[in-house]
Amino acid sequence: MDKLTTDIAVIGGGVIGVATALRLRADGRDVVLIEPNKPGSGASYGNAGTIADYAIIPVGTPAVLKNLASLLLNSDSPLSIRKAALPTLFPWLMRFAYESLPHRYRDNTSRIADLLSDASSEWLELAAEIGASDLLSAKGCLYLYQTPEAFKAAASDVELRRNYGIAQQLLTPDEVQSLEPQLPRVHGGGLFFPKAINFTDPGQVMSVMEAAAKQAGVEFVRDSVTTISRERNGVRMMASAHSIHARAAVIAAGAHSRALARQLGERIPLDTERGYHLEFDMETPPVERPVCPTHHGFYFCPMRGRLRVAGTVELGGITAPSNPRRLEVLLANARRIFPTLGEPSRSWMGLRPSMPDSVPVIRPSKGGRDVVFAFGHGHIGLTLAPRTARMVSAILAA
Repeated sequence: MDKLTTDIAVIGGGVIGVATALRLRADGRDVVLIEPNKPGSGASYGNAGTIADYAIIPVGTPAVLKNLASLLLNSDSPLSIRKAALPTLFPWLMRFAYESLPHRYRDNTSRIADLLSDASSEWLELAAEIGASDLLSAKGCLYLYQTPEAFKAAASDVELRRNYGIAQQLLTPDEVQSLEPQLPRVHGGGLFFPKAINFTDPGQVMSVMEAAAKQAGVEFVRDSVTTISRERNGVRMMASAHSIHARAAVIAAGAHSRALARQLGERIPLDTERGYHLEFDMETPPVERPVCPTHHGFYFCPMRGRLRVAGTVELGGITAPSNPRRLEVLLANARRIFPTLGEPSRSWMGLRPSMPDSVPVIRPSKGGRDVVFAFGHGHIGLTLAPRTARMVSAILAA
């Protein structure tokens, strides 16, 4: 077994872990990053590629709570659950229901808004630092509403975002058509977020980040941490082929973070949302920016040489295989918008680490600042990676 000693060990090689390792190296810290797979190959690769600084509204809302049972038990809905996972997910669902109550929803929205307040500018800065600016597109993001009733029902969310200073523009059906001419006409209208930024290739962004981290001196260890414990002079992590001792550790292992936190005596209500995407290879995607048909709960994501259709939420745990039905529903709904879409070129399923309140866990562990938590980002992990890295850096420097 190889023995390693370092200043900081970062557990997890998704966008949060790699961004954190980069920031800590910039602080002059020696960093080892431990990840069993290719860095950035999970949810950091498979997402909608959107820096969603407008996404201040948590998954759990009073409206979702009102319809929770029908949503979860309908396998075709944007939010569903695998029935076999219901017994183990029940505690999380009860907490999710509580966090969806009006007073909790308002508080969670405020907390998320605070985290997202400068997310786009932080990404622009990081992209410039690592040479990835050409992989960013600043054409905004568009929500679609099929009916006037749906458009009217969104008014409260629009007002809420306005109260937090989110830039947004209400569009008529004609204005939607002018912005995205290849979309079929919607009768409700659209909501445009002009400052939203998207990645033209999230996987390539992760490859650039990994290369920048290695060039900066981050040591990457391909292994999986199974145990973590405190010692008198630091933190000990055991992996299948390595024993790592560090002065401090950052747990950024996404959906796999809960078990490690539990070993340190913390019961964190982290569970997993399973996300899916389909990709269609094409020279020119039919949309110029991320477009979300809100009724279906997914995004059309234009990327280099392909169109990605990504989204929806399935609660089903970590170990269950991909659910073919979710991919079938995603394909059927995508073809309702673009009927000429052919067969997908590829499909993907990945795990989003999800908290019941949609607020990520970014803080020192209760046992001390020698272990810092940075996980549970749900749908905003990509968006919050640079901000999370700065927060972890500040915690470790305190």
